Amino acid sequence: MGETTIKKVEARSSPAGEMGQKYLVSGKSVSMRLWEAEPPGAPKPASRREYETVGYVIAGRAELEVEGQLMKLEPGDSWLVPKGATHRYKILESFTAIEATAPPAQVHARDSA
Repeated sequence: MGETTIKKVEARSSPAGEMGQKYLVSGKSVSMRLWEAEPPGAPKPASRREYETVGYVIAGRAELEVEGQLMKLEPGDSWLVPKGATHRYKILESFTAIEATAPPAQVHARDSA
């Protein structure tokens, strides 16, 4: 029989990461996290991660630069950052978004700066 365990994580009680993210539910191959009311400011430092990220903007605006390509993110937009791509974000107004990472970002310190 295949995997039958189900999970539920409530955002109000989920653990927070060092970058301000809230870790939501996580499986073996994918995980979700919430960025909630991230304040505007200077661009975040460029980074490269060993996981793929897809996201969806709930509120606010940001800029995302991936490998030199710049895109504006607004409510209702979704995005992809490929595994290993150099990228950075700049929050333009209070920003709330959900991201999914594959494999899970928080496993084996993949989420470390």
